[in-house]
Amino acid sequence: MIPSATRIFVCTECVDMRRSFEGLARCTQEIMEQDPSCGALFIFAGKRGNSLKAMWWDRSGYCILYKRLSRGVFRLPAAVGDAKSVSIDAHELALILEGIELPTRRRQRKTVAQQAREKALRVIETATTDPGA
Repeated sequence: MIPSATRIFVCTECVDMRRSFEGLARCTQEIMEQDPSCGALFIFAGKRGNSLKAMWWDRSGYCILYKRLSRGVFRLPAAVGDAKSVSIDAHELALILEGIELPTRRRQRKTVAQQAREKALRVIETATTDPGA
């Protein structure tokens, strides 16, 4: 079980699955621009999408979990813009490991933001058109 306070980052670039501790730590620094020993969990996927490595620092050294699917591919979240990593929570990681596709979170957030903006504009329009309000 992953503690709820653990930050989880998914690398949006494909990584050579032959990389081990030092290679993945370098990817964490150079590609994801994160400190590999910060206590976060870092997820990397292979080019074919059927293999995944998770790396974390556990106070005494790096740990790696490696999973390869016999059928299908992992469904990782897509980055927005040119972001090199995406932050997810433990529930989303469990879905990824089970092979379940995640909903597009960014679009949902954008929709909520757009709804809030539209509501604010309606309030402003009401205030300007009805001076007695």
